[in-house]
Amino acid sequence: MNRNLLWRGLLILAVAVACVVLAYPPKDKINLGLDLQGGMHLLLQVHTEDALRADTDADMARLIDLGKDKGAPGLQGRRTGDSTFAITAPTPEARDAASELSNKFLGGRWQVSRGAGNDLVFKMNEQAVNEVRTGAVNQAKQTIDNRINQFGVTEPVIQPASGYRIVVQLPGVDDPERVRRLIKSTAFLEFRIVRYPKGGGGVASREEILNSFGGKVPDDVEIMEGDVRDRDTQAVVGKQYYALEKRRTVTGRDLSNARVGQGQFGQPVVDFTLSPAGADAFSELTGKNVGSGLAVVLDGRVVTAPVIHSRIADRGQIEGGFTAQSAQDLATTLRSGALPASITYLEERTVGPSLGRDSIRDGLRAGILGTSLVVLTMLLYYHLSGANAVLALVLNVLILFGGMGAFHSTLTLPGIAGVILTIGMAVDANVLVFERIREEMRAGRT
Repeated sequence: MNRNLLWRGLLILAVAVACVVLAYPPKDKINLGLDLQGGMHLLLQVHTEDALRADTDADMARLIDLGKDKGAPGLQGRRTGDSTFAITAPTPEARDAASELSNKFLGGRWQVSRGAGNDLVFKMNEQAVNEVRTGAVNQAKQTIDNRINQFGVTEPVIQPASGYRIVVQLPGVDDPERVRRLIKSTAFLEFRIVRYPKGGGGVASREEILNSFGGKVPDDVEIMEGDVRDRDTQAVVGKQYYALEKRRTVTGRDLSNARVGQGQFGQPVVDFTLSPAGADAFSELTGKNVGSGLAVVLDGRVVTAPVIHSRIADRGQIEGGFTAQSAQDLATTLRSGALPASITYLEERTVGPSLGRDSIRDGLRAGILGTSLVVLTMLLYYHLSGANAVLALVLNVLILFGGMGAFHSTLTLPGIAGVILTIGMAVDANVLVFERIREEMRAGRT
């Protein structure tokens, strides 16, 4: 019997030591939640209509390209809504061929009907719309997750919510403004050919561009603006305008890597490398447009528009008056991928570190007070048996924190309350055992 008790005692001791090792030091093994460590809570709305428009543009451009190679040349398209577009064919035969191409190559996503003349009207079906919207939210969640991980936040919570929303909780963030910029930056990168002015660069007004096209911009061209920067300070001193082709041949989705580099005059720039498919498209685009401007468009604004002097293959450089930090943030954003749709902040709460420290202090006080009352009650009412119960409670708490340390769990303010409740409820088993023993002793048993 004594040997049996010895082995049990050694086992209990081994468990206690193992739990201490797993939980120590607690600040390295157990993460603190948002309410204890401080940080940010964000509720983001994903504007899934942006993803619908992007998919609509992509399928429209693909159909026009297919027509050139497969018997329906001369097709012209225009988007008429978030998930609708119209194709104008030069002949009835080309119209019928375009309809067959859409059924064969666009995967049955579109409901096709005839419009006026040789027009075809395309409307995305409901299933495809839902898939695009849901996919946009999931892709936005993954993109934000990638950016936050590169930012270095530990134990972030990023999860979809109803209504095409995303909940983001970031404990321990000490630069909320930078995190907001990093999350919200769409960083949708495009390379487009400059139609006016021919020598790259921009012009001072939209009117000059309109006059160059006879008062009306062609359907395949749009006017975009960019910043004019001081050559020495890189500060924004004005705006300039460009007439760019709408067609997006190469975008940020074709990037394989992006990193901070150094420009010709030592200023921070972003060097990028394209994927094999993107490199082929980029090489073809630049090869056909030697002498024209190549606009680098980031989030709908022209960053720079250098002249293409020769064919460019698989790598390039983005200059835009960046600081070291903004260049690093842009490289991080490009590496993690562009958001599929824009987002807005519906709710934002920031918990300061001082409030977190107050919560920890008050939680510890409550824990010590609650545990002390339980221990005192057991010792006064059950005497030495109560001491045994107290040791069992200590082992219970050690196992609890050892498990949390082993899995690097997150401790929150409700978690502290849960630990206190566990102590109060766990002693109940000892009370039941002790009262049963007392009943037996009152009955005359030893």
